[in-house]
Amino acid sequence: MAERVRAGAVGGGSARGEAAVPERASTEPTFALLTDGTAIQVREIRPDDLDAVRDLHHGMSPDNLYLRFFGLGPRLTEEMSVRLCRIPGPAHAVLGAWLGAELVGVANYEPTDEPGVAEIAMAVADRMHRRGVGTLLLEHMVSLARSRGIREFRADTLAQNVEMLRVFATAGLAVRHDLAGGVVDVRMPLAADARYLAAVAERERQADVASLGHLLCPATVAVVGAGRRPGSVGAAILRNLVAGGFPGTVYAVNPRAGERLADVPCAPSVAALPEAPELAVLAVPPEAVVQVAEECGLRGVRALVVITSGGDGPALLATCRRYGMRLVGPNCLGVSNSAVRLDATFAALPVRPGAAGVVVQSGGVGIALRDHLSRLDVGVSSFASAGDKYDVSSNDLLLWWEADPATRLGVLHVESYGNPRKFARTARRVGRRVPLLTVVAGRSTAGRRAAVSHTAAAATPTVTQEALFRQAGIIAAHGLGELLDTAALLAHQPIPAGDRVAIVSNAGGAGVLAADACADTGLTAAALGEETVRELTRLLPGGAACAGPVDTTAAIDSERFTGCLDLVAADDGVDAVLALVAPTAVSDLASAVVAGGAAKPLAAIVLGQPESVRVRYGLDGRRVPSYAFPEDAARALARARSHGRWLERPAGTEPRLPDVRENTVTRITRRLLEEVPEGGWLPLADTMELLEAYGLPLAEWRPATCADDAVRAAAELGDHVALKADVPGIVHKSDAGAVRLDLRGAADVRRAYEDLAARFGDRLRAVLVQRMAPGGVETLCGIMQEPVFGPLVVFGLGGVATEVLGDRSARLTPLTDVDAAELVRSVRGAPLLFGHRGAPAVDAPALEDVLLRLARLADDHPDVASWPSTRGSASCRAGGGTPTFDGCAEPEPRLPARNRRRIIRTAGPAAPGQTEGRGRTE
Repeated sequence: MAERVRAGAVGGGSARGEAAVPERASTEPTFALLTDGTAIQVREIRPDDLDAVRDLHHGMSPDNLYLRFFGLGPRLTEEMSVRLCRIPGPAHAVLGAWLGAELVGVANYEPTDEPGVAEIAMAVADRMHRRGVGTLLLEHMVSLARSRGIREFRADTLAQNVEMLRVFATAGLAVRHDLAGGVVDVRMPLAADARYLAAVAERERQADVASLGHLLCPATVAVVGAGRRPGSVGAAILRNLVAGGFPGTVYAVNPRAGERLADVPCAPSVAALPEAPELAVLAVPPEAVVQVAEECGLRGVRALVVITSGGDGPALLATCRRYGMRLVGPNCLGVSNSAVRLDATFAALPVRPGAAGVVVQSGGVGIALRDHLSRLDVGVSSFASAGDKYDVSSNDLLLWWEADPATRLGVLHVESYGNPRKFARTARRVGRRVPLLTVVAGRSTAGRRAAVSHTAAAATPTVTQEALFRQAGIIAAHGLGELLDTAALLAHQPIPAGDRVAIVSNAGGAGVLAADACADTGLTAAALGEETVRELTRLLPGGAACAGPVDTTAAIDSERFTGCLDLVAADDGVDAVLALVAPTAVSDLASAVVAGGAAKPLAAIVLGQPESVRVRYGLDGRRVPSYAFPEDAARALARARSHGRWLERPAGTEPRLPDVRENTVTRITRRLLEEVPEGGWLPLADTMELLEAYGLPLAEWRPATCADDAVRAAAELGDHVALKADVPGIVHKSDAGAVRLDLRGAADVRRAYEDLAARFGDRLRAVLVQRMAPGGVETLCGIMQEPVFGPLVVFGLGGVATEVLGDRSARLTPLTDVDAAELVRSVRGAPLLFGHRGAPAVDAPALEDVLLRLARLADDHPDVASWPSTRGSASCRAGGGTPTFDGCAEPEPRLPARNRRRIIRTAGPAAPGQTEGRGRTE
């Protein structure tokens, strides 16, 4: 086994605050948002920025210059400006905040005499005070400094510099103050703990919602490219805006349409508009998009919706960044917000106001969802078709829904994720207030290929999508029909408190099908209590089945069917009710299925109903989803119950792991990347040191460079060892004949060493001698840097059979203790770990600890692209380009019984009986 290290780190995200998370450290330009939603750029200051840095200081008031330099004078400002613009180096850093072409803030840190401590200072333009510039720069500096091994910032600040002290105090760091002689000595340990990350997330949420206000609650809208021809996209958008009753000002932009178009003012260009529109919707030819976006930026537009497909997307995004505009699209259907009667889409039908927030990438899927949610009386609160998703994404809409009281349900259909870790964190929080639903798209090879083609983004493996959704509490359907079935239930009925479902039917055979459907989805057909059975026996005709499922017989009338539903719903052993009717000439019970059972969540099934799902209305405006088939109703109830279980699940905590040595891993990976900039596999000894730095328990090992060294090492390890050759380019050692197992005594060890030396000659760097260990249950623990989702922890049972069956499960980092426990128990073969057929149970807490430490390693060091390289696992080789799954032919290590010493072996892929350990604990 070896560590694969790739060049570079994961870059900054597209939303404010991501740079404060350790894995986001980068000196690349990063788009960010201030607290009022204004978009700025944060990037490293370079020597050619000298004039901009001078202008920033020259524009500051004398009072602020004094607070900055503890004195006044042009020489001080010039010396500082020159110093800030020197060539960047590893010991110091200077970041600037740019609003368009203007530098509005600068922050820098310099080394001190204390190892790991740097002194930080910053300056913000007078007119930008109290807008979050200083806090944003501090967040980015914290991230950058942590990535370079700095553990604490210090700052000397005048006591009267209230603004700067407020920035430090509210950042979320554990700040210490020491006042002496009017100067405050501020100390800030750079621990990205839960408190700090929560503060960053809250600032990000407020900024993001403020910026989306320009998009979803604009006072003025301009449709650029509003056509005169009725069938044009621009004409349709303009028509929907006017017909929807948007109360703000609407403008059309068309150079050939005159002064009015569709009864709204029209101008020949954006520059000719009488005022700057807050939102501009672009429906212009692809070759004109960037030029029109430039005109919008110059005019002061705050948000763009680009309907046009094609064109130069990166240039469009760069233009929006330069002028601080939020961007939806390109290649999208548009946006809408029922709260302000905004419909800036070219959909054919108006959307019904309601409870569901919707974000999609596909405009066609968006149209279908809007129409069906309207038909099901769920309605739509806000809608965004993200298209190619250069800027505004599902992450942004999650934050908007969290702040929007009208949104009680979130629906997502996205085919790629730009910042999945942020998505997971945000969804976990938002999902506790608003149930979130999605479709697992791209499950097939053809589907993944189409997703890449459609969205111009990397397709996401199904195992990764499902891991993300499961952790985040998102209800994942396998199709739009299933999603709508579930949405209808969640919008109109409460979430079931348990798995027990009472089935009431006027057709016994259909009731049996409903019971089977419940069992197939993990629900239980409820057995009714004795008192309920007695009451049903008195109520129902002779021949009725009353114990559950209830068969009322076809002779039942509406009144007694309703009474039956009330009785079963009142039973303490029932958590939800399925009311199933087959219409007959004797009685039409379609109205009766919504008249009773109000005490518990209720779903109706009307056989022969032409719609797969519809809403039926009862007294007092009660709404009950009605399905055509039992299977659809059972799946919807099961998904709703799954969400209920997630809400009941403890949130879990991320372990502190104070014994990890981040700097050791940084030193190892940097050394390799300096030698091999494109990335590569770590040597065995470096791999072992790296894993030990994160507290991963290893079987004892020794390096050897000659036969005598190997014999001495084997004697120290107990004379029962394995030898593993460290040969550049060889990862799967057993396939290459680079492993010798089950060696006992000096003669075996010497012979094995000589065989390896003869086989590999000058290519042999060293041999790793490692103690053999007894057998147990084979397991796999691994990490991978997935190209779309980032760090992923993989767990499964080892061996050929489990690989054929694909018995693997995964979770995204950061991993909590609850996540790790669930991951160990999530594979189908988990009973083998917990005493199956009298076998000793494994040490589950030790195994969970291994997973937590691997997750922390992946989080802290994204340049470690995979560990381990494992046959058939979800681990992968990366290092530029798309990772490819390994096909190593050896079984994984074994997991022995509980309460034995924990060992995880990491020196190379294992052959049968080998002491190697991707997840082995003893």
